[in-house]
Amino acid sequence: MRAPSPTKSSIRNAYWSISAESLIELLHSQLDGLTDGQASERLAEFGANRLQTKRSAGSWLLLFSQFKSPIIMILICAAILSLFLQDTTDALIILAIVLTSGLLGFWQEHSAANAVSKLRSMVEVKARVLRDGVEKVVPIEDVVPGDLILLSTGNIVPADCRLLETRDLFLSEATLTGETYPVEKTPGTLAAKTALAQRTNATWMGTHVISGSGKAIAVHTGRATEFGKVFDSLRLRPPQTEFERGI
Repeated sequence: MRAPSPTKSSIRNAYWSISAESLIELLHSQLDGLTDGQASERLAEFGANRLQTKRSAGSWLLLFSQFKSPIIMILICAAILSLFLQDTTDALIILAIVLTSGLLGFWQEHSAANAVSKLRSMVEVKARVLRDGVEKVVPIEDVVPGDLILLSTGNIVPADCRLLETRDLFLSEATLTGETYPVEKTPGTLAAKTALAQRTNATWMGTHVISGSGKAIAVHTGRATEFGKVFDSLRLRPPQTEFERGI
């Protein structure tokens, strides 16, 4: 009989405040990890464990975006007005400046996007998990809720996890909490209102292991992680400034 998979709403509670046994049961997992079949089903349900899901803009759209700023619009209008007033020299100078600025911005952004794409293709981060009771190394994108993660020195934490076992485990969480010193992590249960930086029984996607080892169960992956929430907030368009409104 197929084991049920955890729904997205069922694992949004304060998982650091319930017992490890209850969490494993809630995630429909087991101490020897998920089966390959369960992992495949959850990957289809929750999606790949990555933050960037939107495809990059095409070259033509990127080029067009260089000419959307209010200042560029004003300069284009000034060039049109100069042509209307038969001031061809000023119009050509303005259009040359706008075109040069736009092409330079396009070249820089396009080159940066290509460089990042090549870097991602060369560097593939992997995670150690238990599947069917056997340790396996899988791409970090394939980690799903309920996976048992094995952590050791130098590893990047692939998901938001709850710790089950630790041995002198210290993590760097500076990228998320700003804490410059390594944080000691231990199993246990904490109060539901414990602040993120004080949740010593949990680990966060994107942080990395300084020393020690441990075993953890993945709870949130991808955009549902704490890093995912930060990523989503950064994608929101910032409010207009007084200067932009004035223009």
